[in-house]
Amino acid sequence: MGPHGSHRRQVASVASNRREALPFLTFFLPLHDSRTPPPPSHLRFDSAARRIGVEETLGGGSLPFPSLNQPSRSFSEGRGAKMQGANMLLDEPVRLTSVLTPVKPKVFPSLTKIVGTLGPQSHSVEVIEECLTAGMAVARFDFSWMDATYHQETLNNLRKAAQNVKKLCPVMLDTLGPEIQVHNSTGGPIELKAGDHVTITSDISKAPSSEILPIKFGDLAKDVKKGDTLFIGQYLFTGSETTSSWLEVLETSGEDVECLVTNTATLAGPMFTLHVSKAHVSLPTLSDYDKEVISTWGLRNSVDIISLSHTRSAEDVREVRSFLQSHDLQDTQIYAKVENTEGLDHFDEILQEADGIIISRGDLGIDLPPEDVFLSQKIAIKKCNLAGKPVIITRVVDSMIDNLRPTRAEATDVANAVLDGTDGILLGAETHRGPYPVDAVSTVGRICAEAESVYNQLVHFKKVMKHVGDAMPHEESVASSAVRTAMKVKAAAILVFTFSGRAARLVAKYKPPMPVLAVVFPREGSDPTKWRSYGTTQARQCFAVRGVYPLMGSTEEAETGGLTKEEYGIKLAQNYGRSVGMLKPFDRLIIFQKIGDSSVVKIIECDSS
Repeated sequence: MGPHGSHRRQVASVASNRREALPFLTFFLPLHDSRTPPPPSHLRFDSAARRIGVEETLGGGSLPFPSLNQPSRSFSEGRGAKMQGANMLLDEPVRLTSVLTPVKPKVFPSLTKIVGTLGPQSHSVEVIEECLTAGMAVARFDFSWMDATYHQETLNNLRKAAQNVKKLCPVMLDTLGPEIQVHNSTGGPIELKAGDHVTITSDISKAPSSEILPIKFGDLAKDVKKGDTLFIGQYLFTGSETTSSWLEVLETSGEDVECLVTNTATLAGPMFTLHVSKAHVSLPTLSDYDKEVISTWGLRNSVDIISLSHTRSAEDVREVRSFLQSHDLQDTQIYAKVENTEGLDHFDEILQEADGIIISRGDLGIDLPPEDVFLSQKIAIKKCNLAGKPVIITRVVDSMIDNLRPTRAEATDVANAVLDGTDGILLGAETHRGPYPVDAVSTVGRICAEAESVYNQLVHFKKVMKHVGDAMPHEESVASSAVRTAMKVKAAAILVFTFSGRAARLVAKYKPPMPVLAVVFPREGSDPTKWRSYGTTQARQCFAVRGVYPLMGSTEEAETGGLTKEEYGIKLAQNYGRSVGMLKPFDRLIIFQKIGDSSVVKIIECDSS
């Protein structure tokens, strides 16, 4: 029931019917606001040493993480049997033959949220409806592709689809950021042969060819030096050496960079991405194009989340937040996209400033050796889990861009990410240009659900409790007690009354094995310039958090029905739960809400009617 038993009082009902006979527990604790504590010193990325200098306990063992810049051999030294991942992540006992047992269909594909990127293969109302029904929780709009007019058409279709299937769906705007692009004005393929030289120039009047590649950035020659590595390809690196090429910088001259082609490749398509590995590029994190898109399209559509590409420091997040506030988008959340070693170096400060983290494994896979990517993922997810901030990973089922089924390795990768503690999976090209967007969403959802069924939630709960410590903020102490109580009584769901979404996120931080229903009552307010509506954006943002499903309450409906907000919220949750098959008569429901200056937890049974 949680560590604060001295603050509880138990109220037992003496009514005769079954619903009232269940013990009814109420916890009262005074509330006060508190910022999420920073990660502890033993879990910090040490930027000065260019290393992850940590010692983390996994399953009772001690796991040292050496430098990112050391040879890969060092990553395996000293670990051995101490990395008891299975004991930490897997809920025991699990029979091997259980995989042969048919899985009972679930209301939702998974508690883990799926972000789908909308594009030409997922543009229509019908396909978006199918994606939402299959489990897509967040719609991502990638503005590195197509213009605002096209994305507006897609968003209009999303709104129609969401209304048709009666689901909330937050909108994520993905920025271009400091990305260097080569525009192939010739339209034909460009052949690069190993051993040849190619010059990267800022003179965009020159036509791209196997000898010269023009870019719209004049300072590349200042940012790189001899021996640096550049990557160029139509899409982010997938391991296909025939469609992407590694270039070694030989020399710089003025604004030109002469490079050696290290592998033969054919660059096909209208645009290629140029990535500078392990070097700072002197481009702003928020480009002029990004600012224009956010201040027009983003403001017009009240976007819920900004995916801040190539976040390199906490200052990047602060600058973007200031920009959002100056454009009446102060409610918009920022998910920092960590895509290079510079972002890893400043991970702790980024985590403290951002509302969530996206681990972009595509670009990280360019900066890091393949054998080191898994370690950065595990540590980053761990940090986000302890801080209680959503973390999303990318590039999981690339093969589904062309195929109906993922590879066995990809399926295992998705499951292991869930066992690591990821809150969400981001699908990019799989839903954007792949021919099977709905299948990609449903397949990933089923894999996530299977992994969740064996996730050792109790170990996670204890680790978070230990990290927070005895001096736990009062609201979080009750939130953790609500989760523990729900597990003890095998509740079907946890009902949270929230306005900002903070209470729902606190509950979700402990990763309960049951859904969290967040009831939000929108309300009107004013700032110095105009009246504003609060609550709708916050409700949609909750849908991006693992296991949280927001419900929009109506104060007017509650008053018309002669109900208090609590009574109305319980009725709303039960009606919704029954309609989707989540709740049935006599299921136990945990209620977590604020009454006055106190936090309250109750246990009730669902109505039999």
